[in-house]
Amino acid sequence: MSMSSLSVEMSMIISASVIRVRDGLPLSASTDNEQGTGVQECRKYFKMLSRKLAQLPDRCTLKTGHYNINFISSLGVSYMMLCTESYPNVLAFSFLDELQKEFITTYNMMKTNTAVRPYCFIEFDNFIQRTKQRYNNPRSLSTKINLSDMQTEIKLRPPYQISMYELGSANGVTSAFSVDCKGAGKISSAHQRLEPATLSGIVAFILSLLCGALNLIRGFHAIESLLQSDGEDFNYIIAFFLGTAACLYQCYLLVYYTGWRNVKSFLTLGLICLCNMYLYELRNLWQLFFHVTVGAFVTLQIWLRQAQGKAPDYDV
Repeated sequence: MSMSSLSVEMSMIISASVIRVRDGLPLSASTDNEQGTGVQECRKYFKMLSRKLAQLPDRCTLKTGHYNINFISSLGVSYMMLCTESYPNVLAFSFLDELQKEFITTYNMMKTNTAVRPYCFIEFDNFIQRTKQRYNNPRSLSTKINLSDMQTEIKLRPPYQISMYELGSANGVTSAFSVDCKGAGKISSAHQRLEPATLSGIVAFILSLLCGALNLIRGFHAIESLLQSDGEDFNYIIAFFLGTAACLYQCYLLVYYTGWRNVKSFLTLGLICLCNMYLYELRNLWQLFFHVTVGAFVTLQIWLRQAQGKAPDYDV
């Protein structure tokens, strides 16, 4: 048997997986019987890629010697496949495109977003296996028009080539990229994502804006009173505007992650309480109670809405 014919026979799709982008949760995967050293190594790359999907473009290729890992991402779900290096790019991405269309048709976004167990859509494996068999025998494919469209699309927008340096590990040796990421952990923490907003968090945000607006309006009225007569205390104006700033800063802390976020929220609540104590003569007890209660409620929501933890180490 010639080397060229051997290469043709060895050109094939080995496995495929469907993975949620935001946390790397595997939703479905094909049954993989290959146990070679190279394939086992590629499974490690699958895991590493699954943790970085949210940071990568929507169409990528990782070359790992004798094998390629290709994936596309859409609507929060990534479709990843492992194939031999000689497998045609146009067939690989056409295969992934078919998986994507079928998955989107079969499952709605609500199900994929709320899934908590790995491989909770394992029944999709049947479609992956059937499609993989078709694409491993290209002569049986009857999608020449689609392949032509895909070839044009790949030429116009080729897949992003991920390097081992960028991935963070090559042949078991941690790269400088990985070391830099660890060293920059504290810096990048400022850009961490918070957990999804809850209904109570949204209500707290609106109430805080309302309190800020009320303080702002009263502050402008205090300025008018000061200009019209000398009876108004200038410190009241400062207290109103400080209260406005505190409410807006609480909204900021509720939406964005910053260092010492919980401490800042308690200090902001303290400022709100001090401002309302100073404005005791201008507000009745119900108004004071409303402003302080809203401040405390927003502080609680800030404390409850923490940064998202590290993605679990799922066995992809």
